[in-house]
Formats: sequence, structure tokens, C-alpha cells
Amino acid sequence: MVRHTVYIITFLLSLFFGSDTIAQEEQSLIIMSYNIHHANPPSRPGLIDLDAVSRVITESKADIVALQEVDMNTKRSGNVNEAKLIAEKTGMRYHFFKAIDHDGGQYGLAILSKLPLKKLKLERLPQKVKAEERILAMATIKTGKQKFIFANTHLDASKDHSNRNLQMQHILDHFKNEKLPVVLCGDLNSVAGSDAINLLDTAFKRTCIDNCAGTVPVETPRRTIDYIATKNWNWSLISYDVIAETYASDHRPIIATFKIR
Repeated sequence: MVRHTVYIITFLLSLFFGSDTIAQEEQSLIIMSYNIHHANPPSRPGLIDLDAVSRVITESKADIVALQEVDMNTKRSGNVNEAKLIAEKTGMRYHFFKAIDHDGGQYGLAILSKLPLKKLKLERLPQKVKAEERILAMATIKTGKQKFIFANTHLDASKDHSNRNLQMQHILDHFKNEKLPVVLCGDLNSVAGSDAINLLDTAFKRTCIDNCAGTVPVETPRRTIDYIATKNWNWSLISYDVIAETYASDHRPIIATFKIR
């Protein structure tokens, strides 16, 4: 009798509010982080294969994607806007964030999303040792009634850890007083147990902590340096995966699926 009553109430609610209200009670949000190596397959020097990168993203069914190592109008990539073309091929919105000028064009990060991107921000990250400039790219995204900040970064790749540690601390300071949920994605060039990841763990929760599959090198990955982490995040994690893709880039992409209400 109780079950029958619940079915009747659910049916009446769907008639009154519309079927979308019931369907949206439980949805999934799939987030991807992917260092695309400017769409150059490591096995094909000089080749730019945007179709391969786009296919990986499409097949993942990701809703929001953080891309690192993205070219815009560089000679090596054929003077094309890679983020724009990938967005067109995947049917997503996009925004490119310049880190540096490079090879006649620009090089940096991009955010792709099936949801509108608002309040776009770029934060330059500090250095202790002179190296390639790094940035933190951010967008405010709304799903249902919930707004959250989607952040993308690519930390310094120098052998010296000091830049990465300084940059991670800067990111933590930036979000220290943030009230909205935050999801931070990126190639952090740091393994678990390093100072940078220990810092990350003081304020964010990684989507994979133990026995995480490696993301580099792409053929036989032994190290995890790509991450998705959350702060002020109440949505439950359904799954975390490293996609076993070995052609399109020198990193394997990672995805985290959350249950949202």
C-alpha cells in the first residue's frame, strides 16, 4: 500500500511539475582532466590529430573538461585554434586561457563544458625559480540551482620542487575563503606523497587516493600526476577512472563521475 501511494505521488508530481523535475532528482556529472600535448600523438612527431583528442572526450561523455597544453594559432599546430575546433567537434562550449606566447601564437589551458561558462578568470601563478609561466584558469558553472567553481591548472615541470610547492600554496590561498564548491583539475606534475600533493590534501579531497592507476608515461603508466580534487563539495563520487588511451596524447585522461541532486 505504501509503495503504491509513492508511485501515485510521483506520477502526480511529474504531471504538475513536468517530467524533468523527477528526472533531475538524481543526475550524474562527469568531469575530465586531460593533458592533450597540443593534440600531437607522441608516436607521430609533427602530426596534429584533433579528431583523436575529440573522440576521447566524446566517448567519455564528459560534461566538463579541463584541458592542458593547448595551442592557439601556433605554427607547430597549423595556426589553428585548438580549443575552438575541439569544442566544435565535441559539441561543447569553450574558453581558452593564455599562459604564454609561443611559436607565433599562444599556449595554455582550456575549459570545455556542456553547461554555460560564467565569470571567467585567469590567475597567474608565482615562481621561485625562473621557468615557464603557469596559470590557474577558472569558470563559474551552474547545474540545477547549484553554482560551483571549475578550476584548471598545470603546475611547473622543473626538477626543482619549489615552484610547484609555491604554486600549490597560491592556489590554496586563492580558494581559502571560497564558499562555493570548487573542483580543481590539472596536471600537477607531482606524485602522491610529494610536498605539493600533501599541501593539496590539506584543503581539497582527491577523487582517487589509494592504488590510483598511473597517467604517465602513456604506454606503461607508472606515475599519477593528473588529478581531480574537490572542496566544499557535497555531491557523492560514483566513480573515478583513468582512460586507457595510448595514442592521442602523452598523458592518459582521467574522469570522475559525481551524483548530483
